[in-house]
Amino acid sequence: MKLMKPEIILEKVVNGERLGLEEGVALLQSNELIPLGMAANLIRNRKHPEKTVTFVIDRNINYTNVCITKCRFCAFFRNEDHFDAYILSHEEIFSKIEETIAHGGTQILMQGGLHPKLSIDYYVDLLRAIKSRYNIHIHSFSPPEIWHMAISSGLSLKEVLIRLQAAGLDSLPGGGAEILDNRVRHYISPLKITWEQWMEVMTTAHELGMKSTATMMFGSVETLEERVVHMLRVREVQERTGGFTAFIPWSFQPANTDLGGYTASGVEYLKTLAVARIMLDNVPNIQASWVTQGAKMAQVALSFGANDFGSTMLEENVVRAAGVTNRVPLDEIVGCIKDAGYRPAQRSTLYQIIKYY
Repeated sequence: MKLMKPEIILEKVVNGERLGLEEGVALLQSNELIPLGMAANLIRNRKHPEKTVTFVIDRNINYTNVCITKCRFCAFFRNEDHFDAYILSHEEIFSKIEETIAHGGTQILMQGGLHPKLSIDYYVDLLRAIKSRYNIHIHSFSPPEIWHMAISSGLSLKEVLIRLQAAGLDSLPGGGAEILDNRVRHYISPLKITWEQWMEVMTTAHELGMKSTATMMFGSVETLEERVVHMLRVREVQERTGGFTAFIPWSFQPANTDLGGYTASGVEYLKTLAVARIMLDNVPNIQASWVTQGAKMAQVALSFGANDFGSTMLEENVVRAAGVTNRVPLDEIVGCIKDAGYRPAQRSTLYQIIKYY
C-alpha cells in the first residue's frame, strides 16, 4: 500500500470528497491526531449544525448468558450446565422494563447468548408479552441471534424477521459485528456467523422497514486495513438500503477473556472514531462509547466526530464481565455534553428529539 500524506487526504475530506481504503488506512497510521479530529468534527458539524448532542434513556437486558458460540473475546457467556447459567423469567424482564420506564426510558435493548434450547416461539411470545403491557421501543436481537433463530427453527431469515416484527420487534442492534472480515472472525469467534451472514440479516431487516445500528469492536487482532474494510462494508450496504441509523465503534476489553491481550489506547479510540466519521459519509450518526472509554473520553470524542452520547444504559452486563465498570448517570451525561459546548437532548431510538436539557 503506497504512502499517502495525511494533509492531502484531509484536504479532500474538507472538500467533501469520498475516501477509499488506502486513504482511510493512511489516516489511521498518521500521528496527526488534532488535524484528524478537526476534519472529523467539520463533517460532524456539516451533518448536525444545530450543536446538539443526543442520547437515549434505555436498559440492556441480557435474557440469557448461555451461548454455544463461546467467542474468545467474550467473558459473559456460560455453558448450559454452568452454575451461573440463567434464563430470565418474563416477570424478571417485566420488572426491569418497569424500572426503565420509571426512569424516563423509551427503549430496551435485549440481547443474549445463542441458547441451544430457545425456540422462535420463545422470542415471539416474549415480544408479544412486552408489547401487550408496555409502550416501549424494542431494539433487540443482534444478527447472530437472528441467524441462530432461523437455523434452529428451520425458517428463512425473512420469515423469522417477519414473525418477530409482527410480535413487536421495532429495530435491530448492531452487535456481533466485531470486525467484518472472516480472517479475524475465524480467529476470535470461529463458531459465529460470517460477515456476509451478519450483513444479510441487516439487509433483510432493512428491506422489511426495520432500522438498525452498526458496531465495530476494534483492537483485538485485526489490521488497520481490516478495520477500514469494516467501515467500507457498512458504507456500501448503507448506500443500498439506508437502514443504518448510527455507527458505534468500541474497543476490545480483554480482562477475563480467553483471547487476552490489551485494550486500545484513548488516542487509538479517538483516531478510529474520527476515521469512522470521515469514511461513513452516508451514516447520519456516530456514537461515543462511554461504556468502554469512560465519560471524559466520550466527552473528548464529541470533538472527534461523535454527535451522540449513546445511552444511559441503566444496566449492562457483557462489557462489565470483561472487567470494565464505567457507570455514567443521566446528570453526568448532561453535564459532559454541556461542558463540551453542546446542547443535550434525549432522543428516541430513531433519533427523534424527545426533550432538551
